[in-house]
Amino acid sequence: MGKTTIADIGKLAGLSSATVDRALNGRAGVSPANRQRVLQAAKELGYLPSEGTVHLPSRPAHLEFLIPFGQNAFMRDVTNSITEFAARLPLVATCNIIPLNGIDPEDLVGGLESMSLRTEGVGLIAIDHPKTRHAIRQLVDSGVRVVTIASDVLSTTRSAYVGVDNRIAGRTAAQLMGLMAGQASGSVALFVGSRAFHGHQERESGFRSFLQEHCPQLKILSVIETGEDSKRSRALATGILNSTEDLVGMYCVGAGRKGIVDALDGRTSGQRPFVIMHDLTDNSQLWLTNDLIDVVIDQNARLVGEQAVIHLLGSIATNSPLLPVKAIEPRIIIRENIPSGRL
Repeated sequence: MGKTTIADIGKLAGLSSATVDRALNGRAGVSPANRQRVLQAAKELGYLPSEGTVHLPSRPAHLEFLIPFGQNAFMRDVTNSITEFAARLPLVATCNIIPLNGIDPEDLVGGLESMSLRTEGVGLIAIDHPKTRHAIRQLVDSGVRVVTIASDVLSTTRSAYVGVDNRIAGRTAAQLMGLMAGQASGSVALFVGSRAFHGHQERESGFRSFLQEHCPQLKILSVIETGEDSKRSRALATGILNSTEDLVGMYCVGAGRKGIVDALDGRTSGQRPFVIMHDLTDNSQLWLTNDLIDVVIDQNARLVGEQAVIHLLGSIATNSPLLPVKAIEPRIIIRENIPSGRL
């Protein structure tokens, strides 16, 4: 029998070659059901992926995901995507979600202590901290594969990072802010959920570097760390709004977004600064619709969840310590182009 082709997989799955190609390469635009059909057909045909695609294990695997929920709707959306996709995928024997109480390293370590002994792969959202790095190294040394999600943890032996390039996301936000401001000068408020997240550091760095290079007339105020807490962000945002006469923009890197919107007190465009946030959730969709914020830079929670499962399976299937993974492309969402079905 000759080498299986994408056309062969499409014929068995009842889908177009373009859909098969998107599914195998982890790109957007494929429903969970169709992605499952493609993977199942590829498995039945003994398809060996080419470079850039993911090998799959020969038997169902046991997966666990450790996620700090808090007030973060994006975390919940990613979790829902993981559980729904894994439930449809024959190659997932079990998929257990371990909710963490917070983002402190001790919360992660405590969650790992409740992990099943049969677990073969772990996906996690965690801050970049020595204790976190040590925990990941211990997992990998014990034979468990690890994938970081949404925010990477550097200097570890994790197999893959799944998410957007956060530095590019930050530079994208800065370019949008600069386009809005034009030649006008003024201050910009930068809200960071927690600098302990490497992803938040990268977004801040990207935002700063672009404004310094291209928009020197825009001055970033002292960074406001919200601690991912909406009550705190509301108080801090209220103070900024009341004390900064030349405030032209507000950029929220992480969680705590609701507090900022509450501080704006119903002001719509023309009455408030230009507002950029991350992640399309039920709340941020409503804020866009009601003209309470201007732009959402979205990393597609559904795709992040699906890719976390796929790349965790891929890491289990290969002897290679690292998987070549393309960053998920961020989507720029405004009021006029909110996706149908949202995610």
